[in-house]
Amino acid sequence: MEFLALDFETATSQADSPCELGIAVVRGGVVREVRNWLIKPRYWPYFSPWNVAVHGIRPEDVEGAPRWDGIWEEVAELLDGATVVAHNAAFDMTVLRSTLATHGLRHPTFQYFCSVSMARRLWPGKPSYGLKPMCDMHGIPLKHHRAGNDAEATAELVLRASGQRPSMDITQFLIESKVKLGAFYPGGQRTPGGKVTTAHY
Repeated sequence: MEFLALDFETATSQADSPCELGIAVVRGGVVREVRNWLIKPRYWPYFSPWNVAVHGIRPEDVEGAPRWDGIWEEVAELLDGATVVAHNAAFDMTVLRSTLATHGLRHPTFQYFCSVSMARRLWPGKPSYGLKPMCDMHGIPLKHHRAGNDAEATAELVLRASGQRPSMDITQFLIESKVKLGAFYPGGQRTPGGKVTTAHY
């Protein structure tokens, strides 16, 4: 099984204000590496106090960090052609789409799904499908609201859901589980629900 798990933290309520990105790389049914980038957002040094209270990242933590366009080439190379998961993917994909639009960058091509939707299908009737309750349920360690940690925990949740079958194809698993896929492509985005948004460069 091969896929990527992605998580963003943002500096403000604006979607195009990522201050941290984490990507967990799964190959052969195992998390092989976790990449983490602190990002100096376009609104720096302003950070919303509410956002800081959630993730603990402050303006001084990213003062020397690269801007989005300084990390994008590396990130795009990872994403292109991949299957990507995020916990509450609507948020993370909105951050990605908005940030690419702000910087006039073309969309990579990849398919994605939401692990919240996956969890609701596979484990119905739970009181909460937040990442922490799901990790607690499966004994997955989590330092919540830091991008690399959340991405790794999301990857482990998907591996638990697949029954730890390393040889299983991720697309086959999603079809069997009736989890809908969305997609990014150079002309725009299609959500798992079928809504299409045109890319703006």
